[in-house]
Amino acid sequence: MALSRALWARAAVWGSAVTPGLYVTRRLQLGRSGLAGGPPRSAKLHLSPRAEMKNLISYVVTKTKVINGKYHRFLGRHFPRFYVLYTIFMKGLQMLWADAKKARRIKTNMWKHNIKFHQLSYREMEHLRQFRRDVTKCLFLGIISIPPFANYLVFLLMYLFPRQLLIRHFWTPKQQIDFLDIYHALRKQSHPEILYYLERVIPLISDAGLRWHMTELCTKIQHGTHPAIHDILALRNCFSNYPLGMNQLHAWQMKALSRAMLLTPYLPPLLLRHRLKTHTTVIHQLDKALAKLGIGQLTAQEVKSACYLRGLNSTHVAEERCRTWLGEWLQISCSLKEAELSLLLHNVVLLSTNYIGTRR
Repeated sequence: MALSRALWARAAVWGSAVTPGLYVTRRLQLGRSGLAGGPPRSAKLHLSPRAEMKNLISYVVTKTKVINGKYHRFLGRHFPRFYVLYTIFMKGLQMLWADAKKARRIKTNMWKHNIKFHQLSYREMEHLRQFRRDVTKCLFLGIISIPPFANYLVFLLMYLFPRQLLIRHFWTPKQQIDFLDIYHALRKQSHPEILYYLERVIPLISDAGLRWHMTELCTKIQHGTHPAIHDILALRNCFSNYPLGMNQLHAWQMKALSRAMLLTPYLPPLLLRHRLKTHTTVIHQLDKALAKLGIGQLTAQEVKSACYLRGLNSTHVAEERCRTWLGEWLQISCSLKEAELSLLLHNVVLLSTNYIGTRR
């Protein structure tokens, strides 16, 4: 009571209205900071639940990176060959996941803005085309992995048959070159068969001038001469209707063309024709988008991939020659109408067989 009266008396003298609550609050603050009587107390940092969770996640991620680094060093020292395969497999998964996210982004943009496939840019079209092929190839592995314990067999098959079962993301650099050579050798086996069929249909061509041009073209290719652009475009009328139009091709000719395009020939003729039409139409749309973009905008790898898709074994051809060849292809492709796409399909053989720098 005496202390309280003293406080009120001091407040009256100073002319300020000091309340006891203010004094108590100040006393508490001084006590917490160690200025009041008694020893200083240890201050504990209390974080919010969100901050604590963030710190925990950061700690777990850091520890995981450390353990992962030790695991990688252990594999590299004791199992070097397995470590190479493991590294390629993990990088392949990352690239495949990145491809899937990019494809989803493109498809979402197409759906939002009502954009058709042929209206996309060249790189977006090419990404979707390649991703669809990769997913189709991975689908087989997914199907055979369904039975119980079949995943162990799948890993064994992937190791024994990487070319047939794995996509390019899971190939070593040496395998990429070797497998592309193997694929090109397989499609090149169909070239003589396709040229033989072209010779057989020469008598069926009604126009005498076109018959002469077809004979000259086949003779040039068989003698190892690379045909000029005008030699091929002069025959565009032959490939728009009978006997070389897309709807007039025989079943065995479609099988040979399917092998030349690295498509499976083991389908009924109706499905073969539909697939060849679809595949050739996609390449034609890609050519138009590439002509709009310009070959000079492509990287060296993009140029080589574009040439390989169109029939040239670009793995052993210099970049400048690849660009020259791709320019010739685009001149022919962009001059063709939809009804003349059979010529673009045969152009895989006509333009690539004797090009300078290709392996014989």
